Amino acid sequence: MWINCKNPGIAAVAFVLTAALLSIVNTVPENPLLLAERLLPGIGGWLQVGCVSLYSGFLCYKMAGREERKKWRLRAWTLFSLFFYGQLILGVTADSLFLLTGKLHLPIPAMILAAPLYRFSSWFMIILFLSTILLTGPAWCSQLCYFGAADANAASIGSKKRRGFLKSAAFKNKLKIKLVVLLTMVLAALVLRITGTGSSIATFCGLAAGVLGLLLVVFATPRNGMMINCTLYCPIGTIVGYAKKISPFGFVVNDNCTGCNACIPKCSYMALTPESLSKKKIGATCTYCGDCLVACRHNGFEYRFAWLDPKNAERLWIVATVVLHSVFLAVARI
Repeated sequence: MWINCKNPGIAAVAFVLTAALLSIVNTVPENPLLLAERLLPGIGGWLQVGCVSLYSGFLCYKMAGREERKKWRLRAWTLFSLFFYGQLILGVTADSLFLLTGKLHLPIPAMILAAPLYRFSSWFMIILFLSTILLTGPAWCSQLCYFGAADANAASIGSKKRRGFLKSAAFKNKLKIKLVVLLTMVLAALVLRITGTGSSIATFCGLAAGVLGLLLVVFATPRNGMMINCTLYCPIGTIVGYAKKISPFGFVVNDNCTGCNACIPKCSYMALTPESLSKKKIGATCTYCGDCLVACRHNGFEYRFAWLDPKNAERLWIVATVVLHSVFLAVARI
């Protein structure tokens, strides 16, 4: 039987936290960060604070139920991605007020790492990225990345093929593939920097990396039912897999696990295999998304946070993730 984490109280907490954070965003910066404040000065920002806070409370309540979590997680993640890229398109084609600063950079996750290495400046995105890991563990790769929603939806198309992929050469060598891609992108950025390569060529290289990721989303991910771009190719995903250890949150297999392996087909992140479950372990690519929970009738998985019991640790993770997602939804733009 599933653990029931639904509680109106956590929706209220998510509402209050989101409202508090966005109120700071709406009042402290000299230049408006909230889009509604730019469109309707004086009142628009507060209207957006209220709407996004209500959305945060609603989403938190829905995601607290394990049976509905994947559905609402994918809906929210897709919404964020559409808002992010929609504002980029409007900023380029209609008015620069839809952009954060009026300056463009490539909206590709790999650029969070590669761009600062190439420029040896603009470290804000790396600091923000690591902060999300500290606050929510690997939730960046399950609800906060603007690119990953496409890969998640594509993986759902081929979900019946997941068990077959676990026998493939790509899966058996996934660690090597991930590290090679990460090292290649780091070295490429440094070489471009050291050789004094112009920004036009660097931008072309970044676009090529993004196009390759998109091709993986369109062709490889639905064919295998696994998030190939996010789990094997994206260097940010590789970093998240190891950097998540700095977060106080955890997600583990407990002694209730019977080894039935019913959870394996639910995981699109390549984190669960019969071999790992027999050792009561979860792979490094786990994002704590909770998709596997709905298949486990023995409560064989649990969230952990300091002294909290598993149910409250799970609730806290949901609140932290949803609040961060909601704030990103309101302010994340190019």
